[in-house]
Amino acid sequence: MIDNSKLKSQFLLNPEITYLNFGSFGACPKPIFEDYQKWQLLLESEPVQFIAFDGIHYLENSRKALASFINCNADDLVYVTNPTYAINIIAKSLKLNEGDEILSTSLEYGALDRTWNYYCNKNKAKYIRQPIQLPVISKESFIEQFWKGYTNKTKAIFISQITSCTAMKLPVKEICEMAKEKGLLTIVDGAHVPAHAPLNLAELKADIFTGACHKWMMTPKGSSFLYVNKQLQHLFDPLVISWGYESAAPSHSQFIDYHQLQGTRDFSAFLTVPKAIEFMKENGWQQVASDCRQIVRNNYERFCDLLGSAPLCPVNDDFLGQMCSIPIKTNEPEKLQRHLFEKYRIEVPIMRHENYTFLRFSIQAFNSQHDLDKLYDALKECSF
Repeated sequence: MIDNSKLKSQFLLNPEITYLNFGSFGACPKPIFEDYQKWQLLLESEPVQFIAFDGIHYLENSRKALASFINCNADDLVYVTNPTYAINIIAKSLKLNEGDEILSTSLEYGALDRTWNYYCNKNKAKYIRQPIQLPVISKESFIEQFWKGYTNKTKAIFISQITSCTAMKLPVKEICEMAKEKGLLTIVDGAHVPAHAPLNLAELKADIFTGACHKWMMTPKGSSFLYVNKQLQHLFDPLVISWGYESAAPSHSQFIDYHQLQGTRDFSAFLTVPKAIEFMKENGWQQVASDCRQIVRNNYERFCDLLGSAPLCPVNDDFLGQMCSIPIKTNEPEKLQRHLFEKYRIEVPIMRHENYTFLRFSIQAFNSQHDLDKLYDALKECSF
């Protein structure tokens, strides 16, 4: 395993906090944050040139680096602040008729459940949150449960590749393949995927995919992307109509013009993607990620035993990455979360989801077994 002491010193996180919540907002290593500040200083030194002229080329170079990293065409990507913004672009423009259905799961991220409910309600369509029984015992059982929600009114599927609440990797490639056979639009929430799990958009073949760079890729906050298959890009209007519409100097891509040119904004965070990729390459990130996954697998059942619960899925690479969620029995999850932070200085989320409450820990390069031992001992002392 890689010695994480050197890598730990690269992060700006408060050393007095045991940080086990990388999955929520990520954290930025010093070299990437310094690159961010470099771009911000360049912006402030000549705002007109940066925003109106040079920034277009800076964004293009960054998109090319990202496209190479996730294997797609750079012209099929646009940067957005977060995946919720991306899915709002899609849901707002998707032509839904009365009675149409969007098939999803009961495990999706709450903000995006709300997004789909809002736009489906406006169009008298239905957002189907197909119940998924926990624990999931196999890929095959998950796929079978998912497709029980399919009807002849299903227009599209929307599914997370890695869920926020359960921290499970889902068999999205298989789901997308079956959806294609049924003639359905495929929309994937991959917020947690880039630099967390292998991502090859050319192989996945999802029509629409959104991912966060500010999570496991470690760029500054507010840096994410939206991928749309070239054949579908004309269907989706920007959330903000600005200079890219009927542009006086249109580029080769209406998709990029529409969604990229939005007037005055600081897009420096988007420009750090090449530095993030370089940082991971220089620090042997494949091995780092492998070590982190091993720590998760080594500890999942141990924490389940402590909390009187069971794993939500098979404890293997098919379902688990660098984080896991453990069912926990407590009537006051918010109070317990604050207690762990204020008394033990442990940053770890305890989340409600339908009838469940989950404690989810994330493992990144700066974490070690010692961090989880500290959480374990703290939980032993807590009454919940």
